[in-house]
Amino acid sequence: MAMAGGGGLNRSSSRGQLPPQELLDDLCSRFLLNVPKEELKSFERILFLLEQAHWFYEDNSVEHNPNLKSLSFKDFTSLMFKSCTALRPYIVHLDDIHKDFNNYKFRIPVSGAIILDDTYERCLLVKGWKAGASWSFPRGKRNKDEEDHTCAVREVLEETGFDVSTLLNLDDHIEVSIGQQRVRLYIITGVKRDTVFAPQTKKEISEISWHRIDDLLPASDDAVSRGVNEMNMVAPFLTNLKAWIAAHSLPPYQKSEASSKVTVWKAKNSSSGSAPVENPVARAGSDAQHVDNRPGRSFRNFRFDTASILQSMEASFLVPTHLGA
Repeated sequence: MAMAGGGGLNRSSSRGQLPPQELLDDLCSRFLLNVPKEELKSFERILFLLEQAHWFYEDNSVEHNPNLKSLSFKDFTSLMFKSCTALRPYIVHLDDIHKDFNNYKFRIPVSGAIILDDTYERCLLVKGWKAGASWSFPRGKRNKDEEDHTCAVREVLEETGFDVSTLLNLDDHIEVSIGQQRVRLYIITGVKRDTVFAPQTKKEISEISWHRIDDLLPASDDAVSRGVNEMNMVAPFLTNLKAWIAAHSLPPYQKSEASSKVTVWKAKNSSSGSAPVENPVARAGSDAQHVDNRPGRSFRNFRFDTASILQSMEASFLVPTHLGA
């Protein structure tokens, strides 16, 4: 029977072994004990740290030991809350903590790029890793104190392996609000279709393809306001994108292929959770030294005493940071 506060594990992930206590202790030491004290001042920041730990577990521990169970983020967080003495008292509130965390993430500004080929007829889209993932422009959430264009360059590089820093014009961008989230995409032009693309992260992108812009359908105003569209974050930008293309001089015409979609990179057996065919390097931020310092706030009426948490962790987790590496 499922425990209160998200303590029960999903039935869908019933195969495999749960991570041993030694591994959970090591993850707690890597991602919670050895961080600046200000990172433990809110549940949002703590869950960002646990998100890094979850990526590390999936990308490294599970990959190196196939007998380990692949866990959803919520199931993983539940195990970590049980394992960490300082967090254990709050496990009964885990459902609310997750809900608040997800709402918080949807308010973080997003930045990325609309990459056009040299005929302005196609744009580059990426497809997420999980089953049922939709297509989107390469983009991601801004880090704390990060500029929009800096975030765009970083996210595009992570998701496609392509550096747009020398092609990005600060004035050429489209900005849309989807729900409570502001999304800014910079328009990158003149990229040849034979450019080599490959993500620099594991298990995040399953396919990269050129799509004909005229074959994509813009979203209705109602769909934009509700954040609903059949291609994730593509449709809300299409009307403005076509207007931008019409207002700018087209490059010399080059005859394009008849096919509407040209796949330039695809992960092998992505649906089964295997690693990408190319560039199988670690997910950005999977090491504790690359923790995402995003802003946070205290959750509802619960407040963390940072000194007490650190003392509790130090007393409970006398585990070398190299353990299990």
